Amino acid sequence: MSTQTEALSGALEAIEEMAYREAVNAALYDELAADPDVVFFGEDVTNDGGVFKTNYGLVEEFGSARVFNTPICENGFVGVALGMSLMGLRPVVEFMFSDFLPTAGDAIVNQLPKYRFMSGGQCAVPVTLRSISGATGRFGTQHSATGESWFMGHPGLRVAAASSPASAYSLLRAAIRDNTPVIVHEHKGLYGTKGEVRRGEVAEIGKAAVERAGSDLTIVSTLLMQHRARQARELLAEEGIDVELIDLRWIRPLDVDTVYASVKKTGRLVVVEEQVHNGGWGASLISSLAIRGVTWTAAPRAVSLPNDLLIPYSPPLEDEILPSVERIVEVAKASVSDSA
Repeated sequence: MSTQTEALSGALEAIEEMAYREAVNAALYDELAADPDVVFFGEDVTNDGGVFKTNYGLVEEFGSARVFNTPICENGFVGVALGMSLMGLRPVVEFMFSDFLPTAGDAIVNQLPKYRFMSGGQCAVPVTLRSISGATGRFGTQHSATGESWFMGHPGLRVAAASSPASAYSLLRAAIRDNTPVIVHEHKGLYGTKGEVRRGEVAEIGKAAVERAGSDLTIVSTLLMQHRARQARELLAEEGIDVELIDLRWIRPLDVDTVYASVKKTGRLVVVEEQVHNGGWGASLISSLAIRGVTWTAAPRAVSLPNDLLIPYSPPLEDEILPSVERIVEVAKASVSDSA
């Protein structure tokens, strides 16, 4: 066993400091080690630890029959994953960029989420799609989308979004163990960030996390925006604004109950998204809260991408278009000073 894989096979339930990419690697390692039916494949996943170095040591430890590369044919290899799952395997598929998810649109929309229903419940479909999301990498408009809300409207499919090493580890393990197909979004801008990971933890499906309790305002976010919302919360605290910070974690199913309980207390909501607000989880969340009759102290607000602009390649322009810590603070302060 290599030094890397020895480190990754540490005692379960131990708390370890890990980089986000190491947490993804640890989750893959632990599930491959725990269940011989788990297989992992995608484009270049075995080449030098994968494009984003999340797969280091896996093919060396588990062999090329369980960890292997595929051709550039997303709809084809997701279809293969479906067939594997129907034969008793638990395939994990890596999408190098979330922008490529639509190239497997038929498999993701018409096959994975519908097969169990069409079989009268006879067939489970335990397929996990690891989708590498988001901007900040200077990859241009065709390689920078989060894609987090693209498939949230499809029954039979789950969608998760990891904002920290701890959630990257526990959400991925939960997805691989689930008998429902799951898309897990990782953010390429977070791979180098570090945090504590409880080795062995498996996240609760459909449950958001209240990271910090507060009384004046609720902020809900995902992926890289959760990291920026944490920074904004600290700045707002210096001005006497007490923010309740929620990491949504699951796009489908949305944990409306947790957010409802928070907004019932604070009366204010800001959603922070690295996507266009229209048609996204933020709009759906606000709609669900309104349907439940939540009482607003101030109208809900969204910090998101502009509706009519694509993500540019230029680093200064990319930085300008993304929601910043400063924008989150500005919108939060406006919400607190407003009243419904």
